[in-house]
Amino acid sequence: MKPISKIAAGVQASTTLVIDSMFKQMKADGLDVVGFGAGEPDFPTPMHIKQAGIDAIDNNLTRYTPAAGLMELRRAACYRLKADCGLDYEPEEIVVASGAKHSVYIALMTLCNPGDEVVIAAPYWVSYSEMVKQAGAIPVIVSATEAQDFKITAEQLDAAITDNTKVFMLNSPSNPTGMVYTRAELESIAEVCCRRNVYVIADEIYCNLVYDNLEFVSFASLGADIKERTIVVNGVSKSYAMTGWRIGYTASNRELAKVMSNYLSHSTSAPSTISQQAAITALVGPQEDIHEMCRAFEARRDHLVERMNHIDGVSCIKPQGAFYVMMNMQNFIGKSMYGRMIQSAEEFAQLFLEKGLVATVPCTAFAAPGFLRWSYATSLQEIDKGLDRLEQFIKNA
Repeated sequence: MKPISKIAAGVQASTTLVIDSMFKQMKADGLDVVGFGAGEPDFPTPMHIKQAGIDAIDNNLTRYTPAAGLMELRRAACYRLKADCGLDYEPEEIVVASGAKHSVYIALMTLCNPGDEVVIAAPYWVSYSEMVKQAGAIPVIVSATEAQDFKITAEQLDAAITDNTKVFMLNSPSNPTGMVYTRAELESIAEVCCRRNVYVIADEIYCNLVYDNLEFVSFASLGADIKERTIVVNGVSKSYAMTGWRIGYTASNRELAKVMSNYLSHSTSAPSTISQQAAITALVGPQEDIHEMCRAFEARRDHLVERMNHIDGVSCIKPQGAFYVMMNMQNFIGKSMYGRMIQSAEEFAQLFLEKGLVATVPCTAFAAPGFLRWSYATSLQEIDKGLDRLEQFIKNA
C-alpha cells in the first residue's frame, strides 16, 4: 500500500482524550464523577431560538442555501457585529460555516501556502496548531506566562515574525485562559501586524462573555489597515448556547470572503438550513437570555476563583471572560501522590479523576504545562462538589 497523506498523518489526536475517555467510562459504570471539561454552556438554547428552528421545519425551509450561507443570516451577522463590536461589514463580506471551529479552518486554508508560518499566541486552544498543520503551514508558538496574565506582548510578536510569517492567530477572550486583551494591548499588536505585513485571524467567539464591566475590543475595529488584513471569527455557539447547531461565521474583506465561499462550495457547502434560520433569530432577536447567562457565569467564576485560591497547593488568577479557569498545580510536579510520582499535569489530572472522581483538562497541549483548565459552565452545586473533592484529594494524598 502507498503511504497516506503526510499532512494527515502529522495531525495529532487530542492529548485530553485519555482523561475524557476515562471520565465517560466511569460515568457509564455508574460512578459519581464530576466533569469540568465542557467547552459549552450548560444552559438550554433559548426557547425563541428553538422555536425558529421548529418553524423552519414546519415551513419546509429545508433546501440547500448558497455556500456562504443565507443572505438574511449574513445580514443578521452584520447587524450583530455592528451592535456588539462597532464593526461595519456588508453581507458579501460574511461567510457562514459549520461552527466557529470550521470558520477558523477555512480561514487558514484560504490564507496559507505550504511552508508559511503562523504565529499563535499561547496558551491557545488545542486545535489551532493542528489546523495550521492541516493547511500545510508551520505553527510558531509565542507563550505568555501566568505573570503576564497569559497575554503576549507586541514585542514578543514582533520578535517571532520572519519573512515566512503569513498569519497571526489571536483569541480574546481566550480559551483556555479566559483573559481579555485591552485596547492598548491590541493597538500595540495591531501596529506590529501592519508594519510586518501579516494577516490576522481574530477568534472572538467569546466576545459576549466578558465580566467586571470590562470593554471588549474587536481587533478589526482598530483601524482601516488592520481591518483589511483581519478575518474575524464569531458565531452563535457560546453566546446563545447553540453549540450543537453548528453555525459560525467570518467577516473579512470581499476578496477573502469570495475565496472562502469558493472553498466551502467544493467541501462542505453551507451548514444546515434549519440551523441557519435559528441563528438569524438568535442574532437579531431579544438578547436578554445572553445577559442572564453572562451574569450567571460571572457569579460562578467569582465563587470558583475564591474557593480555589483557599485550597493549599493550587491557585488561579481571575479570568476576565469566557468560562474557564486555569488552575496552577505546579507545586505538585516532582512530588509523590497516592504512591505515584507526579511529573506532569496529565498525570495529576488522571490521578485526580481516579481518586477524586473529578475530570479536568490538562493544559500541556494548550502550551501551558503545569496547569489544569476547569470549565465553570456548570452549576454552583457541581462547582462546590468538585472543589470539595479537590481539597480532599490533596489532603489525603
